[in-house]
Amino acid sequence: MVHSTQKINRTSVREEAYTILMDWIVQGTLLPGQQLRDKELAEQLGVSRTPIREALLRLEDEGFVETKPSRSTIVSPIRFDEILNVYSIVWTLEKLAMEQVFEIIEEKHIHELEVINQQLKKAMNEENQSTAVQKDDEFHSIYINLSKNDELKRILSGLKRKLIRIELFYFNQVRNVHLSIDEHDQIIQALRQSNLPLVLETIEKNWKESFYRIQSQQEDKKNGEE
Repeated sequence: MVHSTQKINRTSVREEAYTILMDWIVQGTLLPGQQLRDKELAEQLGVSRTPIREALLRLEDEGFVETKPSRSTIVSPIRFDEILNVYSIVWTLEKLAMEQVFEIIEEKHIHELEVINQQLKKAMNEENQSTAVQKDDEFHSIYINLSKNDELKRILSGLKRKLIRIELFYFNQVRNVHLSIDEHDQIIQALRQSNLPLVLETIEKNWKESFYRIQSQQEDKKNGEE
């Protein structure tokens, strides 16, 4: 059970219940595999069980919650064999977003990328896990948000929540996570060169290397258990 004094504003009960539970799952307040009891959650948030049940159904549709055959509801486990699927879709859609906005990216946008990357570096140096993951997301959001393709942004937004959950879960276990800063610098330099093929290549490289770092950690863990 989550110990929280957070209560929901009655004017938007359904949406707020969903948003709070989503945030708890993504941030790891509700852990993978943890059982979810609608009565307890309703009491914590000061609402009836109906909006909690609706929120849990919505979260199940999005893959954050699972209902077992016994009818117990749990936070979906983070399954390593499914992580590559999420990463590959994200880098493909991010490249599409970049292709759509490349001609309108200006120096001010590149400067924003540089500032955020420095903030990311600072957060990593301070071992501030939550801020580091947030800054990494903000970096990519600079060019995604320039897109006028609302459907693309909507899909990416949902996938990014899954990625944030994954990266927060693995953050303290993965070696060389700081290399993402250098990969971001490569994206920035490619943008300064106005080299679209190189920009697309460096975006894909950044996401692939992020996955490989997690993969390496999992292989080390497996070898250590043998």
